Amino acid sequence: MLRISRFAVEDLTQGCVTDERRPHFSFALESDRQDVALSRAVLTVGDWKTETKDQIAIPYGGPSLEPFTAYQAELEVMDNGGETAYATLRFETGRLHIPWKVKWISDGEYSFTEKKVSPKPMTFRRALQLKEGYVKAEIYATAMGIYELFVNGKKAGDRYFAPGFTSYKTNLQYQVYDVTGLLLSGENLLEAVVAGGWAVGSFVFTRKNRVTADRQALLLELRLSYPDGSVEVIGTDEEWDVTEDGPFQMADLYDGETYDATVRPEQMTWRKASKETLKVHPEIRADYSAPVKCREMLDPVSCTPHESGVLIYDFGQNFAGVIDLEIEGYEGEVVTVRHAEILNPDGSLNVQFLRTAKASAIYTCREGHQHYSPRFTYMGFRYVSVAGIPKERVTVRARVLTSDVERTGDFSCSNEMLNRLQENIIWGAMSNFMDIPTDCPQRDERMGWTGDIAVFSPTACFNFDMSRFLGKWMKDLAAEQLRTGGVPNTIPLQGFGFPATMPVMAVDWWDDAVVLVPWALYQARGDEDILRKYYPNMKRYIKACTFWAGLFSTGKKRYIWHTPATLHFGDWVAPDVPKMQQWQARSKWTATASLKNTSGLVAKIAQILGYPDEAEKYEKLSRNVADAYTTVLMDEDARLSEEFQTGYVLPLYLEMFTDPEKKAKAAANLARLVKKSNYCIGTGFPGTPYILFALADNGYEEEAYQMLLNTKCPSWLYEVKQGATTIWERWDGLDENGQCPISNDGTDMMISYNHYASGAVGDFLYRRVAGLQMTKPGYQSFRVKPIPGGGLTNARACVKTPYGLAAAEWFLEGDEFTLNVMVPVGCSCEVVLPNGETHTVGSGNHQYEMRMNGR
Repeated sequence: MLRISRFAVEDLTQGCVTDERRPHFSFALESDRQDVALSRAVLTVGDWKTETKDQIAIPYGGPSLEPFTAYQAELEVMDNGGETAYATLRFETGRLHIPWKVKWISDGEYSFTEKKVSPKPMTFRRALQLKEGYVKAEIYATAMGIYELFVNGKKAGDRYFAPGFTSYKTNLQYQVYDVTGLLLSGENLLEAVVAGGWAVGSFVFTRKNRVTADRQALLLELRLSYPDGSVEVIGTDEEWDVTEDGPFQMADLYDGETYDATVRPEQMTWRKASKETLKVHPEIRADYSAPVKCREMLDPVSCTPHESGVLIYDFGQNFAGVIDLEIEGYEGEVVTVRHAEILNPDGSLNVQFLRTAKASAIYTCREGHQHYSPRFTYMGFRYVSVAGIPKERVTVRARVLTSDVERTGDFSCSNEMLNRLQENIIWGAMSNFMDIPTDCPQRDERMGWTGDIAVFSPTACFNFDMSRFLGKWMKDLAAEQLRTGGVPNTIPLQGFGFPATMPVMAVDWWDDAVVLVPWALYQARGDEDILRKYYPNMKRYIKACTFWAGLFSTGKKRYIWHTPATLHFGDWVAPDVPKMQQWQARSKWTATASLKNTSGLVAKIAQILGYPDEAEKYEKLSRNVADAYTTVLMDEDARLSEEFQTGYVLPLYLEMFTDPEKKAKAAANLARLVKKSNYCIGTGFPGTPYILFALADNGYEEEAYQMLLNTKCPSWLYEVKQGATTIWERWDGLDENGQCPISNDGTDMMISYNHYASGAVGDFLYRRVAGLQMTKPGYQSFRVKPIPGGGLTNARACVKTPYGLAAAEWFLEGDEFTLNVMVPVGCSCEVVLPNGETHTVGSGNHQYEMRMNGR
């Protein structure tokens, strides 16, 4: 039977409110028959109908959509066997750029001048006597700051940190809440609490505040729809009241939240709100992100009294989120919660690596039973200390917060340490998908570092549907890109773009995100639109890179990007050298490899988009850079003058060699270095995602497995052996005794235990260990070619592609090898067994068997 398993508009299967005038539709199919393919699909929206054989990003092509309108899309499909299926999908349009009829408001009497802290949260309210007879009530809202909306005391929606973190000077989102069920007949009370958040509060490790606005502001419309089609609009104006005396006393992304439950509305000093004029003028559009939500609740695995008088709770998992307290309290009792990733040797919280972040939640109780969980902050932690209340009067739980991205991929195998590594990759990703792709969730940073997501994006796009999450972030990256082509190191910029050591210019691998992130999204989801949108930005970036590479150079050296090391991150956090300056000193190799990679990808993108002349230009550039790397930076024996693992990994993985003999020599040189290091990892950010590929794809499968399964420091499984539940920033984050090294390496105690970048190894687990590799974007065609080894007796990878579920699983019993493959409807797969036997199959489930001694 044919079934439509997924039908989406703008990558949402429900709840879509969009300001896109030509929204895009996608669908996936399932069938219990073999070799099924789509024959035709008919998509209908209102009076518009189109017939298509596409399943990804089908654009609406009918009459102009009306604002504030609900639409129903209908989909009918037929397969090559004549079976049919039918599905419907509801979506709404937002404002479609209709001007707001209301005003930005704030507290004109609140002057916030303190440095390195966040403003006091503002509480706005408006009492309303509503007419009877409305059939629908929706609130459209946004803020400068982050806000929570309440209708008659009940929270509207389930998201955190609205309106989200964007490049506020250009992009701002609004949210739509259906509050029909929250309103009462007669008098109603609307309330909004607005904290400083990223726009006004202290942010980045310099704790800069008031970057976008001098104080918080609110913009809100309540739209009441009546049966006759009329609409009444009530919104923010000078009739609203405002105060800073509410129960939210302090809210800061780094320092935490202070809440006083003894504060009553009648005790607050209210005054009339005033019209606010913003100093930025962003485009305000309906939410196009993946909002932050509570993904799950965690219970602590232990509670231990500490000699200092506090209770230490261990949740058994490092994550990003907030505590959740059920309290039997006394009036005025103060409960203080602090957060940390690790403990000191004496069992107390290690807060040293949080740097200036206080990471606390302070709650003043009212009398009786009560519940508290912070709303305007989040922490990265595994442990909390609770002070001020005995254990028997408090129940401590935690809310895991992350952006609402659908889990699409999974991996498992017979090695439980590798399974834990996969879990660490997932938890590290979820912890740092916090409206933007952050670097870490705990210290005074939590910024959108471009280098981290640039190298991690293929792994991220396998495990999660990143369409809306990274689509939103790329919109900000494009807005922040310099006219000269460089990209700030953190997106959104928000007060910090380039470190003090770096002038405003292109930076290899970090700025490569402008190419690598859209490319990873395209590969995973198959939507050319992401390439089309950012192709001009990619070209500007390549132009900047070639300028810096060619500056004061001639001949082949024009293609060696060798500006001063302090202008790059180089082989960032490579464990084989201890100092930041030594990582940066490798930039000649990493930057040149970066230019080869990005120019080659842009050549492919130009070809896809139909620009053959530009494709040839960028392909020629890529070839020239590759030739320069392998001839200028290497001798005839493919040896580097200064040998380090990343220096060999990059030319091998990026296919820089035209001479097979020289390539083989480079692979041998890499294998020699790996063996010399006792199969320990020696690569930084640019090399880590690719080192196992560089070995396994060049005849060194055994060495790749020895490195993957190594439990000595530094290695992925050393972290697992030490009890890590996320990916570490530094390979030596804990020594064999569980102690924390404090390195004077120039990074200011840069030690995070929840940092996803080196989790990019997941890509190797999926594409080589399990063998599931996309060969056509969106997995419309893919290859299953596993590489058994490392003593593994089975491995499995599966991914929800845009067409349906693709999976590969192999078993090894003695010398009997069995491979099971699942192919989605409309897709094809090339199956390559370890003995080289090859099969090409269509949709359905397929099984293959062979003897390993026949390889």
